[in-house]
Amino acid sequence: MTDERTTTTTREPHTTIVERRGGGGGLLIGLAVLILVIVAAFFLFNQSQNDAIETQAVTQAADSVGDAARSVGDAAQDAVPATGDAGE
Repeated sequence: MTDERTTTTTREPHTTIVERRGGGGGLLIGLAVLILVIVAAFFLFNQSQNDAIETQAVTQAADSVGDAARSVGDAAQDAVPATGDAGE
């Protein structure tokens, strides 16, 4: 809070007193905006991390499906006898 007091006396028979007092309203608004920015940044950061975790999970699931498909393909090839003289 800022207090400013100015007293001016002139040769005339009157005195002028000017008093200014700051209420600190600007400081409170600035603090509220700062807190709002911090909270917004926190949520955006967490959302970004969640997206990265979700992407990683989908990638791992796709890799697992690919590995399973390879295993099924290998098993199918092993189950089919080699073609050649088998039909004669």
